[in-house]
Amino acid sequence: MSKPTAPPRPGTVHIAGAGPVGLFLAALLQSDGWRVRLYERRREYTRSRMVSLADYLTADSIDTYRTDPLDGQNVHAIFDRDQLEAGLAYRSTMAADLRGLLEDWTRGFVPLNTIERALSELIASRATGTVERVDQELDPGSALAMLDPGDLLVDCTGARSLMRDLLVPGPDPAERDRNTTRIRMEYALVITFLYDQDYQCNELCKYYKNIGNAAYKFIPAVRRTHYDGSTSHVTGIVNIREQEFDALPPTCTGGFLRERFPDIALSMDQFIDRIKAETHGQIIGDLQVVRLPLDLYRARHVTSQAWQCSGADHPLAASPVFLLGDSALGSPYFQSISLGLEASFVLARHLGNPALTLQEVFTRWEAFMYRQWIRVYMRTQMLKHDKDLLESVGDNSSLLGKMHVF
Repeated sequence: MSKPTAPPRPGTVHIAGAGPVGLFLAALLQSDGWRVRLYERRREYTRSRMVSLADYLTADSIDTYRTDPLDGQNVHAIFDRDQLEAGLAYRSTMAADLRGLLEDWTRGFVPLNTIERALSELIASRATGTVERVDQELDPGSALAMLDPGDLLVDCTGARSLMRDLLVPGPDPAERDRNTTRIRMEYALVITFLYDQDYQCNELCKYYKNIGNAAYKFIPAVRRTHYDGSTSHVTGIVNIREQEFDALPPTCTGGFLRERFPDIALSMDQFIDRIKAETHGQIIGDLQVVRLPLDLYRARHVTSQAWQCSGADHPLAASPVFLLGDSALGSPYFQSISLGLEASFVLARHLGNPALTLQEVFTRWEAFMYRQWIRVYMRTQMLKHDKDLLESVGDNSSLLGKMHVF
């Protein structure tokens, strides 16, 4: 039997969600000559939290791609060498203007809205006439209805994905978490503050500055602590109990935390006081406190392939849909954006391969995202385990109970 011919390039790629991942994919597809429509309900980008992108996004060899001490061995075990080489080869074709932005962002920290605005401006400045931005909030019905024959939809709408839980064929596709595997890692407060001196964090710092913090420990994230020449941006996590999570508002200030939850605040304040004693600086403004359930999750189906193979009379059976970014996979400890940008390279490469049929693109995307899930699952479990060990230092019984020595 002869191999089926590859379908013509889709008429339009519709991208739901113009956050950093959706914009990055649009910029990649624009460079490759695609027609793209971007849908975003926000008229302005206001998220100013600092993010640090992974070094592997600008790697130019397999060795540099695998330099992360936690991630390198996972990548070596999960991905075949030819898969990595194909990804690096595609990355080498990235347009110079987009490459320049990515290299700048991986050198340190950057506000999230800076990434979003820079990508929006880049797409507009190219003046290709092939990317249209639509200020519109979509629902699943309207998203599918706008697809013409040959079009496809990429869902980049984030953790509350537009399409994720609709991708399992069945009588009740709207059932919550129908297509979602979710693992609760912990409940946490993510605390961010600005400091007027240079402060650098490492594992020794995390330990010594938490001495005396018995019930709670403030654990800064190394890749979330950055000095920009005048101000240190510091983000850390305090592990809390479920009852405390339920009693806290979604966001609050340091003053609110000290008044209502003094024991939690004490761990944070003692850590900060030790920073001040060491570097003789002061906090700028108030602390920003965000209550979060730290979940690791994935979509079991990341395409509409199951619907197309079901033979059902349903719009998804005729509509190519792909999940990308937090719609497909979400991870705590500040890994998600880098994973989403990395996956954008792979999806753009598969869509642009004229030798692949749509079903082959579906199959390759499902397989790649499963490998990404294994990768981030292993890395996240190691991060959580190391964090639990650090929080138990000084309590030998607790520490030994969390170690598994064979």
